[in-house]
Amino acid sequence: MRVAAIDCGTNSIRLLIADVIDNKLVDVVRTMIIVRLGEGVDQTREFSQAALARTFAAVDVYADLIREHKPDISRFVATSASRDVSNRAEFFAGVKERLGFEPTVISGDEEARLSFLGATAGFAEFPDAPTPPYLVIDIGGGSTEFVFGESAPIAAISTDVGCVRMTERHFHTDPPTAQQIANATADIDAAISSAGTVVPLAEVKSLIGLAGSVTTVAALALDLKSYDPAKIHGSRISATKVHQITQELLNMTRAQRAQFGAMHEGRVDVIGGGALVLDRIMQVTGLAEVVVSEHDILDGIAFDLVQTNSTN
Repeated sequence: MRVAAIDCGTNSIRLLIADVIDNKLVDVVRTMIIVRLGEGVDQTREFSQAALARTFAAVDVYADLIREHKPDISRFVATSASRDVSNRAEFFAGVKERLGFEPTVISGDEEARLSFLGATAGFAEFPDAPTPPYLVIDIGGGSTEFVFGESAPIAAISTDVGCVRMTERHFHTDPPTAQQIANATADIDAAISSAGTVVPLAEVKSLIGLAGSVTTVAALALDLKSYDPAKIHGSRISATKVHQITQELLNMTRAQRAQFGAMHEGRVDVIGGGALVLDRIMQVTGLAEVVVSEHDILDGIAFDLVQTNSTN
């Protein structure tokens, strides 16, 4: 079976086309375009026309790839930003016109489930597999999912802190001031406290970090000159190193951050906010390291397509 999964978040839109062989995903195409669909949504509660235009241009590219590679089943999943807007219908219509099928806007709980599925399905590939129970954290542009589980999720919550949301809400100078960072920290800590009422943070044995903010921090911690998924996937980054990288990023200007060869240009202005979310989670929970996974909700969407199709 060949599947196509599209994950459209607040900051990026990603496509995975994969063949399913022996219950594993074999990539045919895995690509990402930064579109910043959720730009300004925290304030306006609607997608801007510029953001829609950027996103539709990316969907056009993905539609061509899907036509070329002919998957058996496809799904377009929209997450945090699409839950918050008043002009969702306009977005849906534009996607359907290009792909022939509508997006599915999923809840925070479903986003958490798919993130956990995608992250943990690949643990057999790790040379030193993490110890359960796991806390899987998916730091997106508009939200962060906390998922606790072992072979399957046991408890999960989605919180409204993410790299774009924190940057737009709090960081108004370049670099941000100490007060702006303190305000963002308070916001993030409140979200962690809320998560702790649902997810048993004290029981966690392994922290698994997903998505672009985490993988970018890992790339910087590993001192990579260019982004290398093979070196990032399965890497273990200490809390001390995460804190160091976060402080450096928050004290840099945008121009200074742009000099890192391993950083995607679309993350340059929001990486400080994303790194701060990761740093605060590690500081508050006291977890000594994060295991970084390149497999995330995108893989979870693909696996879920396979599982759903096999039971129908």
